[in-house]
Amino acid sequence: MIVRQASPEEAHTLWNIRNLAIRHGCQHVYPPDVIAAWTPDRMPASFPAMIRVNPFFVIDGPDGVPVATGSLDLAAATVEAIFTLPDFTGQGLAGLIIDSIKAEALQRGYRRLTLASTPNAVSFYRRHDFQQLRESLYPSKLAGSALRCIEMAIDL
Repeated sequence: MIVRQASPEEAHTLWNIRNLAIRHGCQHVYPPDVIAAWTPDRMPASFPAMIRVNPFFVIDGPDGVPVATGSLDLAAATVEAIFTLPDFTGQGLAGLIIDSIKAEALQRGYRRLTLASTPNAVSFYRRHDFQQLRESLYPSKLAGSALRCIEMAIDL
């Protein structure tokens, strides 16, 4: 599978991947009303800009449409938006994306990356050498709630 840079024109597709991945992967972690609020069908106007200003990676499925995503927030040195469509989980796609994010970060001179993981994704990040720092509450404007998360980091 080939990892490539996303374009802002793909924002709606990438937003859909995000929502479906959260709805599937977090269904046993957060209450249904929180997940519903956190994954609105209407994409925030700021989402395409995130794709435009940060290295945002995707992997396309057999039909040429993205099925996995992930990005590096340059300002915060954080890993963001690692999501895979439920039908494509377990195929190593998210791992390829996280490797691309690490390589991009190193190329840009970053020596440490952080992230806020949902509880269901902690084991994935551990397999990719991230270390747990602490549990915290992430204030999500979309969810209208503080989401339980695990802060993690990796030294590159």
